[in-house]
Amino acid sequence: MDDILQSDESQRFFSLISMLQRSAMMHLGMLPDEEGMIHFNLAEAKAAIDLLDTLDTRTKGNLEEVEETILRGLISELKMHFVRAPERQKEIESEMKRQENLKETFTSPETAPSDTLIDDEEE
Repeated sequence: MDDILQSDESQRFFSLISMLQRSAMMHLGMLPDEEGMIHFNLAEAKAAIDLLDTLDTRTKGNLEEVEETILRGLISELKMHFVRAPERQKEIESEMKRQENLKETFTSPETAPSDTLIDDEEE
């Protein structure tokens, strides 16, 4: 991207854009936080996307064509991920529950859920 963003001003502007993009992505569960945890906070994600939209509106006519294309594409992609976020959240929560059950099987086999492979009483 540095090849496209030649001026220092352009690079600083897109650093700001990048910070808002990362914030939205983290709150959409697309990026882990500093501790490696996945979070879903749709209100925070929406706030970051709305700020990007505002920047797009307020800078109209002041950006190079390629900069405008990058910004609009980024906003469009984040909006698509926002729409899909609730479904993604359910999938991740389901997988986390499955992993917890599996972990419990190995850490506490006496109380963990298990499947009966051979029923001794039938033989």
